[in-house]
Amino acid sequence: MDYVFESHKQAQTILESPKYFPLFSEVLESISEITDKEIIETFEAGKPAKGLAHTLNKLLKRELTSRNWNAESPIFQSAEYSTHKIWRLDFAKDTISIEVSFNHGEAIAWNLLKPVMASGRNHIQKQIETEIGIVICATNELKKAGNFDDATGEFEKICRYLVPLEAALPCPLLIIGLKAPKSFEVVGQKVGQKNIGQVRRFENL
Repeated sequence: MDYVFESHKQAQTILESPKYFPLFSEVLESISEITDKEIIETFEAGKPAKGLAHTLNKLLKRELTSRNWNAESPIFQSAEYSTHKIWRLDFAKDTISIEVSFNHGEAIAWNLLKPVMASGRNHIQKQIETEIGIVICATNELKKAGNFDDATGEFEKICRYLVPLEAALPCPLLIIGLKAPKSFEVVGQKVGQKNIGQVRRFENL
């Protein structure tokens, strides 16, 4: 898949430095190695769905965990928090945290805040010490081509949140927006009361 960046607190420059680049390259490879063919096959083999959100979550998890990224990594050590998904990062490795944000736009601020909680001082003992966060999300073009829910918070909207939340987000954050597939799109159709997506391949490719 192709992608675009938005950098907060010089995150891209930091991630491209020698200290962080080996881990950063694993993230970029995980995204780049997801092909249109794999997306189609995974989408069509799964349960009927409206769009590509679940499929892309599944493929990203496969790629990142194959590179030894820890899925659903607790932010805090205390069992009071570590056993609840709300207090977990989607992925973490060493000093980098990742959130995959294909959910409702109302969750944008929370998705941005979780890497900050993992990086800042807190009176609750932490499980990991994050130095930089990455948020992976859908661009508006992927949101449309992948038949995502209309309420999904897309890359462009997440980037707009960085301005008013600037003071609340001291941790460097890189927002990665996934671009639309080149060879197909997902179109919705009504099946009973449900809106089910179907793959439509582009005939000229």
